[in-house]
Amino acid sequence: MSATAATAERFDNHWSYAEEVEVLTFDLNGETFALEAVIVQEILDLLPETAVPGSQPFVASVINFRGKVIPLADLRLAFGMEAAEATIDSRIIVIEIDLQGEQTLVGLRTDKVNEVTTLAKSASEAPPSIGMRWRADYINCLVKRGGEFIILPNLQAIFSSRHDAAGAAN
Repeated sequence: MSATAATAERFDNHWSYAEEVEVLTFDLNGETFALEAVIVQEILDLLPETAVPGSQPFVASVINFRGKVIPLADLRLAFGMEAAEATIDSRIIVIEIDLQGEQTLVGLRTDKVNEVTTLAKSASEAPPSIGMRWRADYINCLVKRGGEFIILPNLQAIFSSRHDAAGAAN
């Protein structure tokens, strides 16, 4: 399957179940991203982190979430952005996603959490196959709202590409 066909299929599958989707929007490096609200478990102020020696910069630490140790991912690094210092608006979004058939809790570091809103399928587009500064497979779709685009990341692709067959980080 070509990269363009794979992107179109991923885009179609993302919206196959509804004409609109409820999302939580957040900012990274001045860009607005959104996650489906159903995967969001909690929004946290920043917590103490424990570095994991030998891990990749993308998931370089863990946090204690309700007595469970969970990885803390920095999507800035996954998207090739520079790391940033925490601010008063920085938050951690704890999500639960299916990774290789297993429900997994992951913390996502954000610059700012904005709002829960509804996005319409009619305002969404598959990411362009050229001209993107990020890997197209890391984007489920772009949704136009007002004069800006909201980016819905493909978390399965982001996290899956960071592991080899044995599950070790690349």
